[in-house]
Amino acid sequence: MSANSFDARSTLQVGDESYEIFRLDKVEGSARLPYSLKVLLENLLRTEDGANITADHIRALSGWDPGARPSQEIQFTPARVIMQDFTGVPCAVDLATMREAVKELGGDPARINPLAPAELVIDHSVIADVFGAPDAFKRNVELEYDRNRERYQFLRWGQTAFDEFKVVPPGTGIVHQVNIEHLARVVMVRDGRAYPDTLVGTDSHTTMVNGLGVLGWGVGGIEAEAAMLGQPVSMLIPRVVGFKLTGELPTGTTATDLVLTITEMLREHGVVGKFVEFYGEGVSAVPLANRATIGNMSPEFGSTAAIFPIDGETITYLKLTGRTEQQLALVEAYAKEQGLWLDPAAEPAFSEHLELDLSTVVPSIAGPKRPQDRIALSEAKRQFRADLPNYVAAGVTGGEDRRAGVPQQEQPHGVTSPVDEASAESFPASDPPAYGNGENGGGAPQHSAASTADGRPSNPARVTAPDGTEYELDHGAVAIAAITSCTNTSNPYVMVGAALLAKKAVERGLTRRPWVKTTLAPGSKVVMDYYDRAGLTPYLDKLGFNLVGYGCTTCIGNSGPLPEEVSRAVNDNDLAVTAVLSGNRNFEGRINPDVKMNYLASPPLVVAYAIAGSMDIDITSEPLATDSEGEPVYLRDIWPSEQEVEEVVASTIGQEMFNTSYADVFAGDAQWQALPVPTGDTFEWDPESTYVRKPPYFEGMGTEPEPVQDISGARVLAKLGDSVTTDHISPAGAIKADTPAGKYLTEHGVQRRDFNSYGSRRGNHEVMIRGTFANIRLRNQIAPGTEGGYTRDFTVEGGPVSFIYDASQNYQAAGIPLVVLAGKEYGSGSSRDWAAKGTALLGVRAVIAESYERIHRSNLIGMGVLPLQFPEGQTAQSLGLTGEEAFSISGITALNEGGVPRTVKVTTDTGVEFDAVVRIDTPGEADYYRNGGIMQYVLRSLLRK
Repeated sequence: MSANSFDARSTLQVGDESYEIFRLDKVEGSARLPYSLKVLLENLLRTEDGANITADHIRALSGWDPGARPSQEIQFTPARVIMQDFTGVPCAVDLATMREAVKELGGDPARINPLAPAELVIDHSVIADVFGAPDAFKRNVELEYDRNRERYQFLRWGQTAFDEFKVVPPGTGIVHQVNIEHLARVVMVRDGRAYPDTLVGTDSHTTMVNGLGVLGWGVGGIEAEAAMLGQPVSMLIPRVVGFKLTGELPTGTTATDLVLTITEMLREHGVVGKFVEFYGEGVSAVPLANRATIGNMSPEFGSTAAIFPIDGETITYLKLTGRTEQQLALVEAYAKEQGLWLDPAAEPAFSEHLELDLSTVVPSIAGPKRPQDRIALSEAKRQFRADLPNYVAAGVTGGEDRRAGVPQQEQPHGVTSPVDEASAESFPASDPPAYGNGENGGGAPQHSAASTADGRPSNPARVTAPDGTEYELDHGAVAIAAITSCTNTSNPYVMVGAALLAKKAVERGLTRRPWVKTTLAPGSKVVMDYYDRAGLTPYLDKLGFNLVGYGCTTCIGNSGPLPEEVSRAVNDNDLAVTAVLSGNRNFEGRINPDVKMNYLASPPLVVAYAIAGSMDIDITSEPLATDSEGEPVYLRDIWPSEQEVEEVVASTIGQEMFNTSYADVFAGDAQWQALPVPTGDTFEWDPESTYVRKPPYFEGMGTEPEPVQDISGARVLAKLGDSVTTDHISPAGAIKADTPAGKYLTEHGVQRRDFNSYGSRRGNHEVMIRGTFANIRLRNQIAPGTEGGYTRDFTVEGGPVSFIYDASQNYQAAGIPLVVLAGKEYGSGSSRDWAAKGTALLGVRAVIAESYERIHRSNLIGMGVLPLQFPEGQTAQSLGLTGEEAFSISGITALNEGGVPRTVKVTTDTGVEFDAVVRIDTPGEADYYRNGGIMQYVLRSLLRK
């Protein structure tokens, strides 16, 4: 129950129903706040407990200074959690392990359930192996089940074993599109109380739901687990950027053009770590589908969230997608009562302002390697030619994903793995990394390039297809044309536009070029329903855009292999070929290892480029191809009018379509239901599984926590420099055969081609520990001259160089605790849960850094690792620390008295001594640390009830 210091508890009557609410107008200053901060203010009012969330926190938020630098920390309690399968599996593994621990402590395992609704959508595992065939969807799903059966059996068990945990099975849709079409409530109702729908998600593009007026963003797995277990997420009150919209989009432009323009503007302005909020009269002219498209791209322009207030357009969309009449009435009544309904004329207090006249937006694409690098479509050919030399020059090499710091992985059927996609793998705290700058073009090693008469690099290769067709392949060839990802496939205007363009192209006798891999991967089944109803599916099929799956596919790197003859020509002739996709990310090395240059485009332009077959064409003025009569066909000839698109949307998309698609969304198909699933409250762990294993977090745990102990005789596992990110710490990408993780899999009978990725094996702590600190770009100063997961093992005389994992095992066997020394911004970038989990399981008791990224610092505490900070102005270097010392840390035991010491004493066996600042910043964090971690704290709390 809320402490209700502001007497905000009240009642809202909607029809025959009465709801308890917490009134914002009871707090002075609330009316001037931006929409997003009003949502946070209600959250604090409702969850005020007098300890972690106090009246002072509420006053700090209501008295928010728009111009101030964020410094006030608050505790945000999201209403629900959403996950995808890559990042959701370890969360479910931890819940299953907690049940085992409760059982061992004499409690009822059935009491371990998410305390906030948790929904997981399986959308990251389908790969576009098969394309351009009527049975592509069926065959790809069969391959998906074959590869992921162990993981799916586990999730199927979780679906039946846990309350408040629901799983949307494979072949249904993409998490964010399913969220806005069905899962989002906009206003939640639980136990008779109504409040704003808020969430955190284990995928960076959770922000798509911001288009519905729902505040949420991507987080790491530990934050998601905390939220599931009813614990708040620590955050700073952010700066809020007001983005004013005026005017209307001109004819011939799409939502994709709009979002690429906004991405360019916001990335240039700088919105990392901030909220972006759209306001102004132009908001009413932005359809809900376009709002969702903009919200989805929040990680690409760097903001934490990118939100639209609730208005009549929100209600219209909720009605279309099948929400109940009572829910519609509640959303409208609640939003108006709480001042959360859009006032187009209002000018809330904002930290910064931008403005865009929608009428100035022009057709655009973005590339060849970053979403913010927008190119006007009319300039695309010129810009491609300007960029091409960067990808064919001598000495440019590829095949490596520099974000993960490991080579592109090997998978069955020659597929590339996705770059891990959690917000856990997102960029809210830092700029998107430049994939392969200088060293990585995303393909094979390069040699000197030939040139055409006009100086353009050229190296044409003759290719013979399996059917005997011969063609010429050169730099710029479009090797992949993919309608993919939640970003655009949720938007019926651009999807219908693509299908109508395909229809007009087929009617003119046009086809895709034979070297183009064409795929269609919608975000929900509703898309194929309205395609079928409009009679447009056959035209897409005719151009090779057959349905390949309902999943992220190409946008996360699950593009599947290129046809063998195309791949061979690309690699043998060092060709810089391209991909055009309707996705949100186009970083080098991400889409396909054979493809160097990647362009984001609207679905209609994806179809157009599949017909043109090359980026070396100005599709605004040059013909795409010749028709069956030998006449040139231009893009303008087959571009559907706005009226044509709107007529199809109006006549084919209705509420019953969504009702049908989502009527039994959690049930799954026959293949899902036929999976053999263990029964019972606890999971029957398979000792032979290399995907899902019981982690050791609760081994030896008692019902009461042991007193906090000082640290004595610790050795340094790693001494690191500045800006060490969670990408450096947490395992991602490929698993190399000669690493501890690769050796583990080999020892367990896994063939190298079946290693899969760290992402797919996140439910197996044995694999993940072995990959922690193993990024090939990590430089551990204890082991100079090495790069990668190496340290020195001082349990052996002379301290020889060793794998970090192997050394940690020796230290733990000898009972020697470990510490990590680091520089500034330790743990910056994404907030992967395994960056903290792996650190703890390697035996690290404390990290001493110059400064921390906020979320990783919190995650360390959540895993029982103590974050300490060097004294102001001091560093490991200035203190003369080499990493070869033995460390002792005293004063930690003061935590046993209920408080948190400001500093602790650090001494070494070489005589260095200093007072380290204790970075346990909230009472809740102190409780987590005293219990050995957040999961232990929650488990013991539940046992006491």
